[in-house]
Amino acid sequence: MSNQRTFFDDEPRLTPTDLAPWERDDLRNRKIARIAFPSGFDSLLDYLVPTDIAAMLEPGMRVTVPLGRGNRPTLGYCAEVYSWGMADSPAKLKSILSLVDAQRLLDDNMVRLTHWIARQYLCSVGQVFEAMLPAGVRSQAGTRLTTVFFASDDLDKRLAVLDKKSREDDGIEPTTGRKRKALLTPKQVRVLEILRQSEEPLTSNELLRAGKCSAGIIGTLKRLGLIRARTVRRHQPQVATPIKPDLELDPHQLNPDQRRALDTIAAAVRESRHETFLLHGVTGSGKTEVYIQAIHEVVRRGKQAIVLVPEISLTPQTVGRFQSRFSDVAVLHSHLTDAERHHQWSNIAQGSVQVVVGARSAVFAPLPRLGLIVIDEEHENSFKQDSVPRYHARDVARKRAEDLGVPLILGSATPSMESWHAAATEKSDTLISMPRRVGTLRLPKVDIVDLREEIRSQSTRGAIHRQLHSAIRDALKEDGQIILLLNRRGFSTHIQCPACGEAMKCPNCDVTLTHHRSEDIVLCHYCDYQDAAPRNCVKCGFDGIRYSGFGTQKLETEIKARFPEASVLRMDTDTMQGRGAHERALAKFRAGNVQILLGTQMIAKGLDFPNVTLVGVINADTALHLPDFRAFERTFHLITQVAGRTGRGEKGGRVIVQTFSPDHPAIQAAAEHDYRGFVAQELAERQLVGYPPFTKMIRIVIRGENEANTLRFATDMAAKLKEKKADPSLRFRALGPAPAPFAKLRGFFRFHLHLHAVNGDWLRDRVREVTLALKTPREIQWIVDVDPVDML
Repeated sequence: MSNQRTFFDDEPRLTPTDLAPWERDDLRNRKIARIAFPSGFDSLLDYLVPTDIAAMLEPGMRVTVPLGRGNRPTLGYCAEVYSWGMADSPAKLKSILSLVDAQRLLDDNMVRLTHWIARQYLCSVGQVFEAMLPAGVRSQAGTRLTTVFFASDDLDKRLAVLDKKSREDDGIEPTTGRKRKALLTPKQVRVLEILRQSEEPLTSNELLRAGKCSAGIIGTLKRLGLIRARTVRRHQPQVATPIKPDLELDPHQLNPDQRRALDTIAAAVRESRHETFLLHGVTGSGKTEVYIQAIHEVVRRGKQAIVLVPEISLTPQTVGRFQSRFSDVAVLHSHLTDAERHHQWSNIAQGSVQVVVGARSAVFAPLPRLGLIVIDEEHENSFKQDSVPRYHARDVARKRAEDLGVPLILGSATPSMESWHAAATEKSDTLISMPRRVGTLRLPKVDIVDLREEIRSQSTRGAIHRQLHSAIRDALKEDGQIILLLNRRGFSTHIQCPACGEAMKCPNCDVTLTHHRSEDIVLCHYCDYQDAAPRNCVKCGFDGIRYSGFGTQKLETEIKARFPEASVLRMDTDTMQGRGAHERALAKFRAGNVQILLGTQMIAKGLDFPNVTLVGVINADTALHLPDFRAFERTFHLITQVAGRTGRGEKGGRVIVQTFSPDHPAIQAAAEHDYRGFVAQELAERQLVGYPPFTKMIRIVIRGENEANTLRFATDMAAKLKEKKADPSLRFRALGPAPAPFAKLRGFFRFHLHLHAVNGDWLRDRVREVTLALKTPREIQWIVDVDPVDML
């Protein structure tokens, strides 16, 4: 989190008329580069382009420039190159020091996209450049400096000169009287021919193997000037980990719903026309097959596609499906090493990839012939970046698809309110419905268990109540598999002294600590503070401290105790730390080596296991009552998605939802698989109170170590935002400042402002104008989040 300020060049400026005539003439023919910086500067600074790199420098390349009074060498991104004109704004220009990249990293379309993202999300162009390029690409991870050889540009001329000299000579050595050797040996000639025919320069080892010669021959040819050497960076060989593709009985046969969806999308692909399609298909309706066949249409036309998925746990399964149908599939996600990511990125940029599959940042994949973008589970919050630039991949994909004139598919069983509203109201978006599962499969029956009644009757202790316990036992008897969802990590989620009432909280955050029994520690899931699990109350010393609440660790312990004969696997952030952990866990479950899979929301969506006959939601209320206007929507999404993991095979499926709010509309609608009913009620309430998608929203979070000073600054910022009267038709509202739901986090006190208006451009302009004029104390930090999804 950093102060949002605009910085300007602090040196005196000269106009072109201050220069001597010959200097003006020289400058008129020179190029100027606008440079963006990854941190510190919100504005672009102009630099003179040295003549020796003028022909090579293009937007999207990195350079080193002198910055500030001390002229410290600083890395920057070239955002624009233009010719100097006498009518240009006054400037005293420094020169670029050096060119970092041998070739541009981003093409013109991606450079234009950086400017759009910077305007849309109120951040600097340099920060967007930095986000677009993975760290492994910037550091050139997985490469090494290598000497390569190539034939001289004037090889024929040099050979002619040598040949002429040889013919003019009498062929006798003057000192020994012996006959001279031939000008070039057959091996030397062969080496020259190999280099002539090679599209790329060759390393010494490559040349030695191809020419079947010694290093001495290469040295002689170099000494004669017939071949040259230069130092370049080469990728080190990558060992690819094969991903086992899913086996599909008849992957090409489509039902009427799928065929109708594909025909609609394929028409836009054939016409190279941009259109956004909201593919609303119930869980198990075959959306992935529609994606695949639409991409086949794209690939047949020599173009490429991006497929975004929300969770890394979905990536192996999705990649497997695409690898079974396409020859060149690249993968981009956070669990790749820097070297692997750089290798994949380079292959993508070279145009040798048909399909890119990845998480949020894969929206920036540098495909040169992009023809289609697909976002699966488009409603997921993980598509929103939580650090600068705070972009939403769905909106960036929409902009990129619009600029390139290609289709965009947004797929989900539970579309976001924003996407559903856009499809219902905007002519550019088309709704495609797939209301039935493939084949004869039906949506599973959902039973709701009232936890209030269970607790009143005291019939069950623990997280698993009678109905769910019985269902698990029956599923195990029938050799079915089970998925249990509990969106809480750890063992006990609440630690409190029954004597004095003291709850054990994080000293840095306004949240309770979670007990992790396997390590016997208490842990804050927000700042990672940890301590030994207490035996006595820290306030009164009472030794009967109470550990309560359920996390996934505690659920795992209970399941193993109740069903000792079953194999159990837990998937949450704590167990999925290692490289390849997701792939290994899901492979075990797919192979039938695990009978009960339990975990957090990472197991709730996208997974397709036909033998899952039971899904249990341990507590459907974990997100229902959070202070977030999207709480009901998220609860509905989560229950609907996890319910969709069952009933995908011949055995059918069943869902049991445990809740303290059995009559809540979100839970009732999810139990009835009634998306349209839920969305109609939810949108009506949002419209009544003026929340997205009926208004645009910006959230500003201000934090500082001193609570009073932070509130004072937040109040001053709010007053400046409110002081200018807005047109009533804009429906502008500024709410706050108020303490954030987590009023203290990582040692900082937090206040937030909520800004709403019908016109998003006007709202961004208002915020930009006020924030650029702010004088922020050093101890205060603040962020601007455009179209926020996290309200905590």
